[in-house]
Amino acid sequence: MRKTSNPDFLPQVDSAVATGASSVSRIHPAVESVTIIEPSSGWVPVRLGEVWEYRAVLYFLIWRDIKVRYRQTSIGAAWAIIQPFMTMVVFSVFFGRLAKVPSDGIPYPIFAFAALVPWTFFANGLTQGTNSLVASGDLITKVYFPRLLVPTARVLSGLLDLALAFVVLLGMTWWYGLMPRPGALLALPALVLLALVTAVGISLWLSALNVRYRDIQHVVPFLVQLWLFVTPVAYPSSLLSERWRTVYALNPMVGVVEGFRAALLGSESAPGPVLAVSAVAAIVLLVTGAFFFRRVERNFADLI
Repeated sequence: MRKTSNPDFLPQVDSAVATGASSVSRIHPAVESVTIIEPSSGWVPVRLGEVWEYRAVLYFLIWRDIKVRYRQTSIGAAWAIIQPFMTMVVFSVFFGRLAKVPSDGIPYPIFAFAALVPWTFFANGLTQGTNSLVASGDLITKVYFPRLLVPTARVLSGLLDLALAFVVLLGMTWWYGLMPRPGALLALPALVLLALVTAVGISLWLSALNVRYRDIQHVVPFLVQLWLFVTPVAYPSSLLSERWRTVYALNPMVGVVEGFRAALLGSESAPGPVLAVSAVAAIVLLVTGAFFFRRVERNFADLI
């Protein structure tokens, strides 16, 4: 599709495209602006500048997702607290009391809840981000905007739930007499960003695949359950040797979970190398996911 401010010069625009001219204004200076929209081919740039130009659309999508999530619910945003809290109760009974799983000398309920708060944010963001493109099919086929915003908005909308659950987490640390050091709290925004980057990166991969292969939406719940048990949520990563702990950190959520425990509970199981490896793995997931998403998005409107 081609757009021009003066239709009399469309033949000249076609001639410019055919001859490879870099600017239509060189053919006729009276043409003020010409926009030529053509299908992309091969690997294409992510175009972060375009994403920034459409940031208002991102705000709208985030607000829409928040309203839809709690529409016609009797207790609303309280579900953001109930979900990790009830999971903590189950873990405390079966892993803490019956299985006697070690918790680095920290009371098991707060040990588990400190991990479940960022984990729940990641798991919900991954699940909702994967289904975001299919759920927004009507919008994608009618209006142009960077499609990257759709799964990104789904993940970002979960920050409200994370904030509510974090307030309860702070209350539990006070209850158990484990008040965090003010300096340690400064690391929490970076840890939340690490969880966010991880969720967005994987959501870009899976949401793009889900458009073509709808089996993905059935695989994701199993993937989230498996990922839960390969992340030190119910157990400490100190069970592994130092050498294997660094390899284990290729799972970016290892750095997030152990970082939360170290910042809030004084756990010493989050050394610098673990966080560094987790951060690199999360960035790789985000960059590769963005480029793969941009490569296949040209077919979204035909497949949704």
